[in-house]
Parts: sequence; structure tokens; C-alpha cells
Amino acid sequence: MYISAPRRGATTVLACTVLAVVSGCGAGDGGGEPAAGGKIAGVTVTRDAALHEALPVRIKKAGTVRVATDVPYPPFAMFVTEGKSELAGLDYDLGQALGAKLGVRFAFTPTKFDGIVPALQAGKFDAAMSALTDNKERQKVVDFVDYSRSGSGILVAESNPSKISTLDDICGRKVGVQAATNQYKLLKAHQATCRASGRKVADIQTFPKDSDAQLALRSGKVIAEVVTKPAAGWSAKTADGGKAFDLAEDPKAPAGYGASPNGIAVSRQLPQLTDAIQRALQALIDDGTLTKICDKYGVASIAVKEATKNAAVD
Repeated sequence: MYISAPRRGATTVLACTVLAVVSGCGAGDGGGEPAAGGKIAGVTVTRDAALHEALPVRIKKAGTVRVATDVPYPPFAMFVTEGKSELAGLDYDLGQALGAKLGVRFAFTPTKFDGIVPALQAGKFDAAMSALTDNKERQKVVDFVDYSRSGSGILVAESNPSKISTLDDICGRKVGVQAATNQYKLLKAHQATCRASGRKVADIQTFPKDSDAQLALRSGKVIAEVVTKPAAGWSAKTADGGKAFDLAEDPKAPAGYGASPNGIAVSRQLPQLTDAIQRALQALIDDGTLTKICDKYGVASIAVKEATKNAAVD
């Protein structure tokens, strides 16, 4: 369930439901937009000739950046239709926008998560876009261009009847969380804050799966669920057509609690590609495209304002 420090670092992973999502781009093989450009998340992205020229010669000749991704992992990568290969998701759409800006095709290939970095090292892929946490251990073998910061968020019932906006609001109340995750550790650690403020500690209800915690929230057995912020935003946007849940927003933690950077991992053998992607991403930040892509998946607040390189916080 936890995608920051590191992604899927907890003993359980995000319970994934394949959702029929129209990505607005992408070929049937999960490939990408034409090199000339395309429309992503309602935005028309145009090719930048100077950025195209900055790409490594091999990438320019091939016209393709080979990208590894772990599917499904909503809202970052999903199959549009179960049993089909067409992809959607935040990472996928961002890849199409970067490809359109650079004038090449970002061709995504589903790859097991634990095999992504080794595959980059072996030269099987040029880059990876899979909600990868930028950390110093991974920086030993790959470079990162960071596009988002995310941590833990709070999912509440539609219209937020319990008026939850921060972790402090959970003190003395029943809150759901998936067992053996960093979100559970976060809640346990916050109990001391509840005590220090003279409040009762939260009544933490643990569940084996995220879907079980959501069911408890639906039925009113808990007043909130603590989960990764991207997962919370996606559930708020999609469950029952967006009418089941809301995402509580703490203005002091816009990217979530304990937020850390997520990045596009690029082979250390391709420094020119890293630099070109960083410049292209900054262009997509400056014109608002990145925020619109993140907003499409219910998590506009995780978009960064600067395309940093290797910005790990650990």
C-alpha cells in the first residue's frame, strides 16, 4: 500500500482493481503517441525541436524510449480493459506527454516491479515510470528525474460528514488502515501527539486489504481511512463515479504525510536522455500539463513545481 520510502515497501501492496479508464492517448500495444505530438489530459503537447536534438543518437534513430512499468498499480498504471494491453494511468499519460514534447515514442512494457531496476541496468529498457521512489540506494545504479511528491493521505466519506482535515482530527475516533503498512506505523506514531494535546488516542481498526478498509468506511464503522495519497485521491475520484468518498486535504501536507519524491528512473548509461527528460518535464510543469495530468487522476497536489534530479530525502 505504501509507495514512498520505498514504493511497495510495506508487506502488502496496493489492492488493484482494473478500471475501465479512457486515457485519451495510447496505442493498443501500450505504446505511445506519434512523435509529432498529441493531446494528453485535454492538453495538446507540441514537439520541441531543440529538445529532440538533445536526445542520445540511438534514441533519435530508434524514435523510441523503451519504458518499463508495473501494471496494474492505480492510479499510476492500469489496463484500460482487463485482458487487453492498452494502458492508462498517471505515469502512462506523463510518458505520452514527454514523448510528444521530445518528438519520440515512449513505449511502455509491463514488467514485474522488483525486476525493473535490474532490467534498466541490463540495458533492456532506457527508462522506468512506475511510481518509483527516488532514494539514495536506487541512485547507485539509476538516475531520477522527479515529477511528484507523495505520502499518506486521508480518505473520508462523501461530503466529509465528520469534518476531517488533518491527522489531529482523528484523535479519539475510529480510523481504518491496512495492516502491516507504513500508514499503520504513521497512525501508531501519531497517538503520542493525541495524548500530548490532551485528546484520546485514535481507535485504529486494521484490515487485511485496502478494499476491506474502504468497506468499513462505506458502512460507517470508521470515519476515515489512512492510505497513500495517490490511492486516496484515485478512490475519491472513481469509486461509485466519484460519489462514495472524498479526499481530506491538510494544507500543511499538500503531498501527504511523510511525502518523498517519485521519479522517472533513467539508465546511468544515458545521461543525455536524463537531461532531455528533465528539460521536457520542466516545460510540462511550466505550461501546467503535469498538474492537469495529476488532476485527471485525483492527485493534482502531488505534482512538483520544479523538475529536480536525484532529489532523494533519505
